[in-house]
Amino acid sequence: MQKLRGNRAAVAMILVAATGWGVIGAFSRPLNAAGLSAIQVTFVRSAITLLGMGLLLAVKDRALFRIQLKDFWMFLGTGLISIVFFNVCYFLTIARTTLSTASILLYTAPCFVMLMSALFFKERITPQKLAALILAFAGCMLVSGFAGGNISAAALLTGIGSGLGYASYSIFGKVALRKYETFTLIFYTFLVSTIGLLPFAHPLDIAGALAANANGLLCALGLGGISTFMPYILYTSGLRSVEAGKASVLAFAEPMVATLAGIVLFGESLNLKAAVGIALIFAAIVLLNVPVGRRARAR
Repeated sequence: MQKLRGNRAAVAMILVAATGWGVIGAFSRPLNAAGLSAIQVTFVRSAITLLGMGLLLAVKDRALFRIQLKDFWMFLGTGLISIVFFNVCYFLTIARTTLSTASILLYTAPCFVMLMSALFFKERITPQKLAALILAFAGCMLVSGFAGGNISAAALLTGIGSGLGYASYSIFGKVALRKYETFTLIFYTFLVSTIGLLPFAHPLDIAGALAANANGLLCALGLGGISTFMPYILYTSGLRSVEAGKASVLAFAEPMVATLAGIVLFGESLNLKAAVGIALIFAAIVLLNVPVGRRARAR
């Protein structure tokens, strides 16, 4: 019973994390309007999260800063291969094709997570997981308004790269959590990503743009706190009790929340396809949390 409650709490944390990621547009759009590029917005996310996590560790327990040098590859994985590589590939895909197509290619991530989790962690690919993945992916296609069409080889390559980079956080993070605390993992992830983005971000230009915009600093803090700092703590904590493959499908709640946020915050319309898509994503989340058979009840 205690394990079941812990699992439910982990699922709730992942869903709240996806909600935080889903409202990122409320903060990133004003920053884009203020003159920040996509790379600069990513740098702002990383730097604020790094600062917040550093302060938290300094107050909570400075021992959490300690890692073994031989384990630094884990944080290179979460910081460079996931945060930096994923964002760069995603922004390149957006530049080369439609936003809906880029979104669909990004959400190939759960497929990669399931395959890599089966390979590295021996997680079973159950019919329940496959059904939930199909439902969630179909829902994402409808929510994004994906309608097919031609796509260049370059866009396809960077789009799949974004999905692979996005998926890698669940894999590298799962490995790191076997040895390190959640806060340690997040601190070094964003330390690596911030340093990796620094040569391309032009921090002085960012500071000037934020200073010249009345809401710029507030949006930057919201981006770093509500849509990065909080979600990564919750998602990473949830990974301790939830299989990486299941967690990645639960994160499909993000496009559902993003669509609802667009309606509420920006007056975007909700058509029938998007409504059906939201229902399919919600059905996938419910399916993943329905016990299957006596074995599941016994657990």
